Amino acid sequence: MAPSTQQVFIDGTFADLAQELAEYLNIGAEIQPLLEENKKDDALKRLVTASTALNSSPEKEFTAAYNLLVYLVIQSPQVNIFLPRICENLSRPITSSPVNGPGLALSVLTTVFNLLQPDNEVRFNVFQAILRLVKSSGLFEMLRPQLKKLDNWLVEWDVDEEDQRKLFGMIADTAEDAGEEEQSYQYILKALRTFNKASADEISSTEAQDLSLRALKIALLSNTHFDFHDLTSLPTIQALEKSHEVYWELLEIFSEKELEDYNDFRDEHEGFVEEQGLSNSKLHRKMRLLTLASVAASTNSRELDYKRIAKALQIPSEDVEMWVIDVIRAGLVEGKLSQQKQVFLVHRTTYRVFGEKQWREVATRLDQWKESLRAVKEVISRERQAAETQKEREAHEVERKVAGASGMGAGRRIGGRDNMVEMGTD
Repeated sequence: MAPSTQQVFIDGTFADLAQELAEYLNIGAEIQPLLEENKKDDALKRLVTASTALNSSPEKEFTAAYNLLVYLVIQSPQVNIFLPRICENLSRPITSSPVNGPGLALSVLTTVFNLLQPDNEVRFNVFQAILRLVKSSGLFEMLRPQLKKLDNWLVEWDVDEEDQRKLFGMIADTAEDAGEEEQSYQYILKALRTFNKASADEISSTEAQDLSLRALKIALLSNTHFDFHDLTSLPTIQALEKSHEVYWELLEIFSEKELEDYNDFRDEHEGFVEEQGLSNSKLHRKMRLLTLASVAASTNSRELDYKRIAKALQIPSEDVEMWVIDVIRAGLVEGKLSQQKQVFLVHRTTYRVFGEKQWREVATRLDQWKESLRAVKEVISRERQAAETQKEREAHEVERKVAGASGMGAGRRIGGRDNMVEMGTD
């Protein structure tokens, strides 16, 4: 959708253009008397009703015919009555052009959208029609750039929370059909944020819980989603603790626990993962990566022995390096492998959760840092004192040498002219 504009370059009076379109739709005889009586809205009503025939018009004439109809409708004070019907027609198949039809219809809908004033509420309905068309035709790439403007548009249209939620759901569905998992997930989160967090009934409603479970499943199965704080901070997700206790337990494990806890969960709730359409292989792999991240974050020495990693991940020692490389690629940890020492040198890691335990670890590291600084300070002080002592020693040595040289000069003057024995002849 291009920037908003209200300019359309079509020559002719309303009556002439309306009659021209009526002739094209084979209803000229019905429209002419209405135009003669200046009953423009009645004429438009007949034209819009008959416009379904435009979906079967030749491809070369399709855009021009629809744009003419849109131009006529835009001039009416009842524009908001006529446009929804046009949008509905454009959402239907373009039988004259099965291949290019969706693109042609999308072009006309974009024109309609841009001709309307930014704060016209009908823009919301037009955008929904565009979404339906994009979803059915798989043209998500044409929609993507416009999503950046959506938040501002919703403010301009003054859309309430319920309609926002429906719109976000439509976008999530459209993105999912196009294989855009992350986009779909983000719009499900947007939909979840529209529920009133102060209303227990609303956040625990069937709609809210269904959306919450959908978001949770996407996050669990995603190959790139490792931080679950965006979920655990939502009231609708928190409501799962009472309505879907097993799912909540699973979320807690992936938020802050380790592989051993996941294995215990599998034993306690045997078959749950498979029954819910989740992939154990994906969950197990993600849990190993998260466990390695936790182990790396909890080590004080910043050196992880291969044996410790193998034990935590329940893998053979020869597979350690492969998993370390995977966790680095996932962006959870930064570091370097030392094959010679058989350790992983941790440079940077991110805490999965930050609670009392993590604060204690930070306090311990701060104490270690302070001790290291104190030791460094003592070394620097000793070296400075030694340097000053050496400097003083050298200064004394210089003074001693200077004093010695002065003494030798004074001794030679004792045998000076006054004390010399003069020898001579008479």
